[in-house]
Amino acid sequence: MELILWRHAEAEDGVPDLGRELTDKGRKQAARMADWLNPRLPQDIRVLASPAIRARQTAQALGREYEEVSALAPGTCAEDVLAAAGWPDAAYPVLIVGHQPTLGQVAMRLLAGQDGDITIKKGGIWWFQGRERAGQLQVVLRAVAAPDWL
Repeated sequence: MELILWRHAEAEDGVPDLGRELTDKGRKQAARMADWLNPRLPQDIRVLASPAIRARQTAQALGREYEEVSALAPGTCAEDVLAAAGWPDAAYPVLIVGHQPTLGQVAMRLLAGQDGDITIKKGGIWWFQGRERAGQLQVVLRAVAAPDWL
Protein backbone atom coordinates (compact mmCIF):
# COMPACT_ATOMS: atom_id res chain seq x y z
CA MET A 1 0.00 0.00 0.00
CA GLU A 2 1.15 3.52 -0.72
CA LEU A 3 0.31 6.28 1.75
CA ILE A 4 1.06 9.93 1.05
CA LEU A 5 0.80 12.47 3.86
CA TRP A 6 0.26 16.03 2.58
CA ARG A 7 0.22 18.83 5.10
CA HIS A 8 -2.10 21.67 4.13
CA ALA A 9 -0.40 24.73 2.68
CA GLU A 10 0.02 28.05 4.49
CA ALA A 11 -3.25 29.37 5.94
CA GLU A 12 -4.55 32.56 7.48
CA ASP A 13 -4.42 32.93 11.24
CA GLY A 14 -7.65 33.15 13.14
CA VAL A 15 -10.69 31.41 14.43
CA PRO A 16 -12.78 29.46 13.96
CA ASP A 17 -10.00 27.04 13.16
CA LEU A 18 -11.94 24.95 10.63
CA GLY A 19 -12.77 28.10 8.64
CA ARG A 20 -9.18 29.28 8.06
CA GLU A 21 -8.44 29.67 4.33
CA LEU A 22 -5.18 29.42 2.42
CA THR A 23 -3.17 32.60 1.96
CA ASP A 24 -1.98 33.63 -1.50
CA LYS A 25 1.33 31.98 -0.66
CA GLY A 26 -0.56 28.87 0.46
CA ARG A 27 -2.46 28.68 -2.83
CA LYS A 28 0.85 28.86 -4.70
CA GLN A 29 2.36 26.17 -2.43
CA ALA A 30 -0.61 23.87 -3.01
CA ALA A 31 -0.50 24.42 -6.77
CA ARG A 32 3.25 23.78 -6.94
CA MET A 33 2.96 20.55 -4.98
CA ALA A 34 -0.08 19.44 -7.00
CA ASP A 35 1.85 20.03 -10.23
CA TRP A 36 4.64 17.80 -8.90
CA LEU A 37 2.31 15.14 -7.49
CA ASN A 38 -0.21 14.71 -10.31
CA PRO A 39 2.05 13.01 -12.87
CA ARG A 40 3.43 10.71 -10.14
CA LEU A 41 0.19 9.65 -8.47
CA PRO A 42 -1.32 6.27 -9.28
CA GLN A 43 -4.59 6.54 -11.23
CA ASP A 44 -6.52 4.66 -8.53
CA ILE A 45 -5.41 6.89 -5.65
CA ARG A 46 -8.00 7.74 -3.05
CA VAL A 47 -7.68 11.33 -1.79
CA LEU A 48 -8.94 12.01 1.75
CA ALA A 49 -9.01 15.51 3.27
CA SER A 50 -9.68 17.03 6.64
CA PRO A 51 -12.92 19.01 6.87
CA ALA A 52 -10.88 22.18 7.56
CA ILE A 53 -11.20 24.64 4.66
CA ARG A 54 -7.40 24.98 4.33
CA ALA A 55 -7.02 21.21 3.87
CA ARG A 56 -9.88 21.03 1.38
CA GLN A 57 -8.40 23.94 -0.62
CA THR A 58 -5.04 22.15 -0.64
CA ALA A 59 -6.69 18.95 -1.90
CA GLN A 60 -8.62 20.90 -4.56
CA ALA A 61 -5.31 22.01 -6.09
CA LEU A 62 -4.95 18.45 -7.43
CA GLY A 63 -8.05 18.84 -9.58
CA ARG A 64 -9.20 15.35 -8.54
CA GLU A 65 -12.12 13.99 -6.59
CA TYR A 66 -11.54 13.85 -2.84
CA GLU A 67 -13.44 12.74 0.23
CA GLU A 68 -13.85 14.90 3.31
CA VAL A 69 -13.16 12.74 6.38
CA SER A 70 -13.92 14.00 9.90
CA ALA A 71 -11.30 11.63 11.38
CA LEU A 72 -8.66 13.86 9.73
CA ALA A 73 -9.75 17.10 11.45
CA PRO A 74 -7.25 19.09 13.52
CA GLY A 75 -6.53 17.45 16.86
CA THR A 76 -7.12 13.85 15.81
CA CYS A 77 -4.56 11.16 16.58
CA ALA A 78 -2.22 9.09 14.42
CA GLU A 79 -4.38 5.98 14.90
CA ASP A 80 -7.40 7.80 13.43
CA VAL A 81 -5.42 8.82 10.34
CA LEU A 82 -4.04 5.32 9.79
CA ALA A 83 -7.51 3.81 10.26
CA ALA A 84 -9.05 6.28 7.78
CA ALA A 85 -6.36 5.31 5.26
CA GLY A 86 -6.82 1.59 5.87
CA TRP A 87 -3.09 1.26 6.61
CA PRO A 88 -1.49 -1.13 5.85
CA ASP A 89 -4.13 -3.30 4.20
CA ALA A 90 -5.99 -1.01 1.79
CA ALA A 91 -6.07 -2.37 -1.75
CA TYR A 92 -5.49 1.09 -3.22
CA PRO A 93 -3.05 3.96 -2.58
CA VAL A 94 -4.22 6.79 -0.32
CA LEU A 95 -3.30 10.47 -0.11
CA ILE A 96 -4.19 12.18 3.17
CA VAL A 97 -4.45 15.98 3.34
CA GLY A 98 -4.24 16.97 6.97
CA HIS A 99 -2.52 18.78 9.81
CA GLN A 100 0.44 18.98 12.12
CA PRO A 101 1.22 17.59 14.59
CA THR A 102 -0.89 14.57 13.66
CA LEU A 103 0.74 13.92 10.25
CA GLY A 104 4.17 14.16 11.87
CA GLN A 105 3.06 11.61 14.48
CA VAL A 106 1.92 9.28 11.69
CA ALA A 107 5.30 9.69 9.95
CA MET A 108 7.15 8.87 13.19
CA ARG A 109 5.00 5.80 13.78
CA LEU A 110 5.65 4.56 10.22
CA LEU A 111 9.38 5.29 10.26
CA ALA A 112 10.32 4.30 13.80
CA GLY A 113 7.35 2.28 15.06
CA GLN A 114 7.01 4.52 18.08
CA ASP A 115 5.25 7.61 19.37
CA GLY A 116 6.87 10.94 18.62
CA ASP A 117 6.67 13.76 16.17
CA ILE A 118 8.35 14.81 12.94
CA THR A 119 7.76 18.24 11.49
CA ILE A 120 6.25 18.22 8.02
CA LYS A 121 6.59 21.60 6.32
CA LYS A 122 3.45 23.46 5.25
CA GLY A 123 2.41 22.14 1.85
CA GLY A 124 4.95 19.30 2.10
CA ILE A 125 4.48 15.59 1.47
CA TRP A 126 5.91 12.38 2.90
CA TRP A 127 5.29 9.35 0.65
CA PHE A 128 5.39 5.88 2.21
CA GLN A 129 5.02 2.39 0.86
CA GLY A 130 4.10 -0.59 3.01
CA ARG A 131 5.06 -4.03 1.82
CA GLU A 132 5.26 -7.48 3.31
CA ARG A 133 8.57 -9.34 3.33
CA ALA A 134 9.02 -12.68 5.05
CA GLY A 135 5.74 -12.16 6.92
CA GLN A 136 6.83 -8.77 8.26
CA LEU A 137 5.51 -5.33 7.36
CA GLN A 138 8.26 -3.14 5.96
CA VAL A 139 7.80 0.59 5.53
CA VAL A 140 9.72 2.34 2.77
CA LEU A 141 10.00 6.13 2.61
CA ARG A 142 9.72 6.81 -1.13
CA ALA A 143 9.83 10.61 -1.18
CA VAL A 144 9.84 13.77 0.89
CA ALA A 145 9.14 17.07 -0.85
CA ALA A 146 8.24 20.61 0.10
CA PRO A 147 6.86 23.31 -2.21
CA ASP A 148 9.92 25.52 -1.83
CA TRP A 149 12.16 22.67 -3.11
CA LEU A 150 10.21 22.21 -6.33
